[in-house]
Amino acid sequence: MLYAELFCQSNYSFLQGASHPEELVTRACELGYRAIAITDECSVAGVVKAYSIIKADRLPIKLIVGSLLKVDNQLELIALCPNRQAYAELCRIISNARRRAEKNHYQLSEWDIASLKHCLLIWLPDTERDNTSLGRWLKKYHSQRLWIGLQKHLTYGEARRCQALQTLSDLHQIPLVACGGVLMHDPSRLPLQHVLSARRLGLTVKCAGRALLSNAERSLRGFATLQSLFAQDLLQASCDIAERCDFDLSELKYEYPTEVIPAGLTAMTYLRQRVKEGSLKRFGSQVPADIQNTIDKELAVIEQMNYAHFFLTIDDIARFAREQNILYQGRGSSANSVVCYCLEITAVDPRHIKVLFERFISPERNEPPDIDVDFEHERREEIIQYIYQKYGRERAALAATVICYRFKSALRDVGKALGFNDTQLSFFIKHIDRRDKRVHWHAQLAELGPDMGAKTTRQLLALVETLIGFPRHLSQHVGGFVISRGPLYELVPVENAAMTERTVIQWDKDDLESLGLLKVDILALGMLSAIRKTLDSIRQHHQKDYQLHQITAEMNDPAVFAVLHRADTVGMFQIESRAQMSMLPRLKPINYYDLVVQIAIVRPGPIQGGMVTPYLRRRAGEERVEYPSKDLENVLERTLGVPIFQEQVIKIAMVAAGFSGGEADQLRRAMGSWGKSGKLLQFKDKLIFGMLERGYTREFAEQLFEQILGFGEYGFPESHSASFALLAYASAWLKHYYPAAFYAGLLNSLPMGFYSASQLVQDAKRHGILVLPVCVNRSLYQHSLEPLENTLALRLGFRQVKGLSQDDVDILLRHRKSAFGSVESIRQIGMSNAALTALASANAFASLSSNRHQARWQLMYTRNKTLLNDSTQGADKLHQPSKVHSLLEDYHNLGLSLEYHPVSLLLHEQKLPRFVCAEQLKQSRHGSLVTIIGLVTGRQRPGTASGVTFMTLEDHTGNVNVIVWSATASAQKRAFLGAKILQVKGTVERSGEIVHVIAGKLTDLSHLLETLTTHSRDFH
Repeated sequence: MLYAELFCQSNYSFLQGASHPEELVTRACELGYRAIAITDECSVAGVVKAYSIIKADRLPIKLIVGSLLKVDNQLELIALCPNRQAYAELCRIISNARRRAEKNHYQLSEWDIASLKHCLLIWLPDTERDNTSLGRWLKKYHSQRLWIGLQKHLTYGEARRCQALQTLSDLHQIPLVACGGVLMHDPSRLPLQHVLSARRLGLTVKCAGRALLSNAERSLRGFATLQSLFAQDLLQASCDIAERCDFDLSELKYEYPTEVIPAGLTAMTYLRQRVKEGSLKRFGSQVPADIQNTIDKELAVIEQMNYAHFFLTIDDIARFAREQNILYQGRGSSANSVVCYCLEITAVDPRHIKVLFERFISPERNEPPDIDVDFEHERREEIIQYIYQKYGRERAALAATVICYRFKSALRDVGKALGFNDTQLSFFIKHIDRRDKRVHWHAQLAELGPDMGAKTTRQLLALVETLIGFPRHLSQHVGGFVISRGPLYELVPVENAAMTERTVIQWDKDDLESLGLLKVDILALGMLSAIRKTLDSIRQHHQKDYQLHQITAEMNDPAVFAVLHRADTVGMFQIESRAQMSMLPRLKPINYYDLVVQIAIVRPGPIQGGMVTPYLRRRAGEERVEYPSKDLENVLERTLGVPIFQEQVIKIAMVAAGFSGGEADQLRRAMGSWGKSGKLLQFKDKLIFGMLERGYTREFAEQLFEQILGFGEYGFPESHSASFALLAYASAWLKHYYPAAFYAGLLNSLPMGFYSASQLVQDAKRHGILVLPVCVNRSLYQHSLEPLENTLALRLGFRQVKGLSQDDVDILLRHRKSAFGSVESIRQIGMSNAALTALASANAFASLSSNRHQARWQLMYTRNKTLLNDSTQGADKLHQPSKVHSLLEDYHNLGLSLEYHPVSLLLHEQKLPRFVCAEQLKQSRHGSLVTIIGLVTGRQRPGTASGVTFMTLEDHTGNVNVIVWSATASAQKRAFLGAKILQVKGTVERSGEIVHVIAGKLTDLSHLLETLTTHSRDFH
């Protein structure tokens, strides 16, 4: 076909384009287009997606990189990149425009357009205004690189507009070219485009009216249609322009920063020097021969792949963290690298696991290495600012994360556009359980009352399904930095993030990987903050200076693993969820590698693939360890013939199904696209037929594909699990030997993990820790340890008091030379009235006043003494608040109560039926019928085929683990999803000391807690 589409916006022109870049290039290829330009508005965010699908599917179509640029609503241009210089200048002006404005906006000037010296420009004039002077100005700066775009969309007044463009072309001798202004790959996307446009305008589709497209002509059209609309020379002109565009994204080359390399040394020489220093520190003067051989092998591959600069950049960041006493831990594939261990990037000792460097870097795969480094979540900003200061904002920026529509956001936006009211939509969202795989959400919606036969309801169903997965906006990656030797804006546009002092590029991690560009992942982990604070507390109160690597040197303490066998893991890293607690007594880890498996096995991949039970049976000696073939023995030997890890599944695809390296890489990427398992379906036939051809059973092949789908929901490789297992062991060791310090560290690091402050405090008390209340004379801002009768009590800190600022606490601590003697003495130090009231409401004046009512009265009296009669002395005694009132005040002002539990009060008030409390449940026999009642503190549903949900009910004596099968949850959905306090009638299930209740009847008792604020941690 003699046509190239030069004006095409994908859905990365947010709330405008109604098709993915991949759909656009694939459809253009089907229609026989010579080329297609992806020209999103002031953005190149979608071009790599288009580039990747062309490369992966070997589509015979040229991709042109470009962008739609608008200047003050007076000038619209399409800028196309014929070469690398043009691409660099386009990225520069997009960066300038984006950096001048707040996030999601841009501001271009005429100077920006004049500075384009290499881009080809297609002018889109507004024929309703005088374009004479604008035409002269454009002709002056871009005479040999300028066209006027002629669009035909069969709309009212089009003939007049086309004539005006022809006149403008003749006047300034600027040639015309045909272009489509494409927003959709197919006319069927018009309803979705209407919805997107309506949301952009803040209107319903009905009210938007003529502001919406009147037809579907802004889709990719066949050649016959184009020939009937455009003169042949205009179609030919599009091809002529495309011929001039030779730039390909594969030309982009990443250049490493060089600051970290001392003068006179090459990157590789310096890396060898740093690794040598580190190996002596890690292994002593006599490095084991096998370790040294591995180091030499790794360094040879690093040199071959030219990655020395990358390792040195990470090494420099890690060294800065050590100098600042910031705890960190490398994860990802770096756990498979002895070089990373020597550089102190990871603490995973290669002697504890089977190191396989090829999973990290391989010349055959030719992929950039993946090194993720977690830092204390409260101090990561110091690392980020160090990077910005060292390399400058021109050369360092965060990668983007594409925030996509998921079910709730898609339902809300489509619903609003179609005229459903907010109350309806909130009701639908609250009562549709997308985790229920037995009942499709369409059927669940039908139970909620809408007329399923109505046109708007049918549109809602279809459009929500289509919109899920569409990009909504760009956000900043959690910590993926791109650092370059030269200006980063010559490689990719840079724009402002929502957070101040942050800048992000317009590509996400998948785009960077597609182009082979390296990123450095600077991530935040709350457990590292908790561990560091725990170690500081141990140093202060026990005079023992532990380091993380000392605690994890052996990781074989039987006492620590005995705690894990009892599933006493509240607060521990990665093994604290109810699903993990359920697995621990079954797997019974006894060493570090067992922990690696434990962390990975409670994931959608192994569970959906039906791999958990075979592994447990083989581990217990109840089933023979067998391998599907000799070829797979090497892949599966370390997990008893059962695939558990993502790397194993990918390797099986290559060994057993004949996947090439490139196909395996595509599979891995599809698995890494969280929540987008639809991308994986294209691999099903090849995987199953490939395995059948090589003699494997269909059952094994089907199981493996189910596991792959599970990894598509949450991929979890062995290398991540190895790093996490180290921290899991460290947290278990600290909790076992120094529980008070550990609980204080956890509480001082919230929010993090599965548990609230209330739940952690309850668990601490169950472990014999004395927890003391907030006190104006004893507390610090942070929770602290307080020596008390040969033990250490945990004193709650001022940070727990709602509405109390750090500044007000600083004032109090500055004036607290010794204990305050009265409420009045504190009132006089200059704290705000709001802060004093917050302290009184939290009962922090208990050492100075008989109760919180009295304290508030004294504060009010002293503030207003001149207005009150002398007979109203502040010494007047107010009644003690009731237990219920104290409980409500505790939860409202502290989020927890040390004195009372809601269940105990409801029980005291005789508002509850007879039930078995958590402590009594320990004595219940297996299979007995029980009734339990408690606050719902958590709901967790792993990605399982059976859809089991683990619920935690908390009463005044402890926690009860409840297992809710999917049929039970579906039949009693409202109580299951909505209850704050729940009554469960069910069956006791015992496994040694571990007790669960299999739920039968669920009854919502939340009406008993109408005035009490409690929150559960749902589906985390």
